[in-house]
Amino acid sequence: MPDDAALAVREARATTESYAYRTPMKFGGRVVTDVVVLNCEVRLEEGSGRSAWGQGSMTVGSAWAWPSKILSSEETTAAMVALGERIAQKAGVERWVGHPLETSLHVRSQLVAWASEIAREQALVEPMPELAALVAYSPFDAALLDAYGKLRGRSTFALVADSSPAEWLASHLDGSFAGESPSQYVTAQPRESLPLYHLVGALDPLVPSDVTTQPGDDLPVTLGQWIERDGLTHLKIKLAGDDLAWDVERTVAVDRVASESAADRREALRYSLDFNERCENVDYVLAFLRQVEERSPAAFARTQYLEQPTHRDLKRFGTAMHAAAAIKPVVIDESLIDYESLLLAREQGYSGVALKACKGLAESILLASAAQKYGMFLCVQDLTCVGRSLLQSIALAAHLPTVAAIEGNGRQYCPQGNAAWRSTFPDLMQPVAGRVASGRLTLAGVGYGDLPHSSG
Repeated sequence: MPDDAALAVREARATTESYAYRTPMKFGGRVVTDVVVLNCEVRLEEGSGRSAWGQGSMTVGSAWAWPSKILSSEETTAAMVALGERIAQKAGVERWVGHPLETSLHVRSQLVAWASEIAREQALVEPMPELAALVAYSPFDAALLDAYGKLRGRSTFALVADSSPAEWLASHLDGSFAGESPSQYVTAQPRESLPLYHLVGALDPLVPSDVTTQPGDDLPVTLGQWIERDGLTHLKIKLAGDDLAWDVERTVAVDRVASESAADRREALRYSLDFNERCENVDYVLAFLRQVEERSPAAFARTQYLEQPTHRDLKRFGTAMHAAAAIKPVVIDESLIDYESLLLAREQGYSGVALKACKGLAESILLASAAQKYGMFLCVQDLTCVGRSLLQSIALAAHLPTVAAIEGNGRQYCPQGNAAWRSTFPDLMQPVAGRVASGRLTLAGVGYGDLPHSSG
């Protein structure tokens, strides 16, 4: 039987590509107009000398992962890319040996130290947040696990389910997971399809009278047009968090458009409401929910969950969410960087977690296992992912049985980044009847295979 604990990383390389957004996206008081994608390739070798290349990618969303008030977005993005390149460099020099899940988590454990090295070298006046370091690490993690599956000729998630190291969950979470296996929380086969959450950014036009500029392509412009073209039922609404009247009115207006544009499927409409940590306290959330219910009982009923209402630093600025979570699930997103933060969020009343592939697949599987054990609401969101990074995100969601939906807004803001994959996975790059065909991600590795020009 092959020894998965003796697999060696032989070489790795990192590259980048850049794309301009089709339309600007506003969230959390910030406007984003372009993206850098960090790619990584990893060659994994077994004792016989047989090896396989794996590929991983992630959008370097510094505006979300490192919203600095001191450094420019160019500086934060450059530092995150430098960390991704440093990881690939160290992989080629140190040639880590071990089970790929353990190797990935070993690399993850070094991130803070390596990020500090980058900050010193680039003379940054602010340290890189751990969340930003996770984003820079995630392409390596995905490439490593992709290579693992390709080397074994199987789905990486199936391997995680039945070939993970003994007591892997207990050793990286806590003793309450003793005797448990990832197979209790991760499925070997992906779900056939998942509902797609479509993002409604703060600048996005809802109706024709809102349109101020035309992108100059044949894609939809207004929310109503998107709903009709893609058969959407799930909408993620970006809110201000510091303007209660605007937030309530925006939610009601979105529901009005959705009800008209999806008249034949109103019963399926679901909303995710994202405050991007801008609410001062839980009282704002409660007032918001109360006013939405008064203005539009239908919009209130269709609200599936609330996302990260207050500051991401739960230790310094944590706010009890018990009262809000008693009304609707409240999930952490930016706050979720490790198991400790998940436990702290539970203590503070959060009832769910938003997983992201940009925090690493191995880490996400650990946190997803814990969330399921504790009966927490679970969703998977992206980082305006495009191309392979979007497929990683969908694959993660498809192998977690309790995930409510997947987010995929790259097709709205950066469709050029999906172009290379569109002919292979058209029903993943664009939803059909509001859903993506996640069951198609069955190739050896993370599920997406290689682009024709790849060295894999």
